[in-house]
Amino acid sequence: MFGALSRFHRENRFPQNSLVRTYQAVSSASVDDLWKKITDLADVSWHPILASTNVPTGLVVKPGLIYQAFTRMIPIPIQIFVERVRPKELMSVRILVLPGLEEQVIYRVESTVCGARVSYSVTLRGWLSPLLWSLIRPHAARVALQLVQSAEQAALQAVSGKLKSSKQGCWDF
Repeated sequence: MFGALSRFHRENRFPQNSLVRTYQAVSSASVDDLWKKITDLADVSWHPILASTNVPTGLVVKPGLIYQAFTRMIPIPIQIFVERVRPKELMSVRILVLPGLEEQVIYRVESTVCGARVSYSVTLRGWLSPLLWSLIRPHAARVALQLVQSAEQAALQAVSGKLKSSKQGCWDF
């Protein structure tokens, strides 16, 4: 009985018409810097797919949060539901675009010897998933890389800002 039930759940977990892709990028930025970029839902300027959101600046990401976003390709609002959050480790969201299409995105951040690694996983389910994938594939492939570049740039700006302020506080003899 339990074996059949377990097999049923495994088989239906990812139906035949689902697509799963994962992209990774390694960064010299810290896990904290990357996590700040991922969870700052108000600033998606680095994101190649999303153009803007209706999230107020400073909102803390938590499971159950639902917000709207606009894509760069088609200016229609989409609903995004935050499913899981493990601080400085993982954020999972479900994107609701159209009936017949389900998209799940998972951001993972892992510490490495020289910085951090970001994984961006996309799972599409439904009969419209091949159509959507053909539209977003080139952009989805760049999400992890652009996130890393944005976090590294922000970290560099923060360091240069600290250096400038420390030089201004020094006395010249």
